[in-house]
Amino acid sequence: MTGHHLAQLNVGILKHPLEDPRMDGFTSMLDTLNEVADRAPGFVWRLVEDGGNDATAIRTPLGADVLVNMSVWENREVLWDYVYRSGHLDMLRRRSEWFELPKAPFQVLWWVPAGHVPTVEEAVGRLELLREQGPSPRAFGFRDSYLPESAASAP
Repeated sequence: MTGHHLAQLNVGILKHPLEDPRMDGFTSMLDTLNEVADRAPGFVWRLVEDGGNDATAIRTPLGADVLVNMSVWENREVLWDYVYRSGHLDMLRRRSEWFELPKAPFQVLWWVPAGHVPTVEEAVGRLELLREQGPSPRAFGFRDSYLPESAASAP
């Protein structure tokens, strides 16, 4: 284990309220996907609401209809494996059924010191940084490759 972990935030603008039957395909898969994440190699932490098993009730300044998903992983490779080589990929492929087509980056990655639990405010700030300035060692996406050391030296 290194002295850093990879934090990620992704957001989605709901097409319908969570209670709407059209969201059943999404809401019915949440518990299973969260369990898969929790058991995935390299998983460190994920955001959950108080007393819950997911973060569907957490709202941010991004909007009342925006869901957030935030987690921390040991490195980029283990996060990639979870996102693209597990049951999560099926949900990702169906994303357009439940969420509006993103018009701006909807995911951000950044390095944190091992043991640091990022706040929602910190994560939203990283997403806004990516949206405003593009990829950098402080806020980037899967297509970008920054090492933890570059993030530590970034202004």
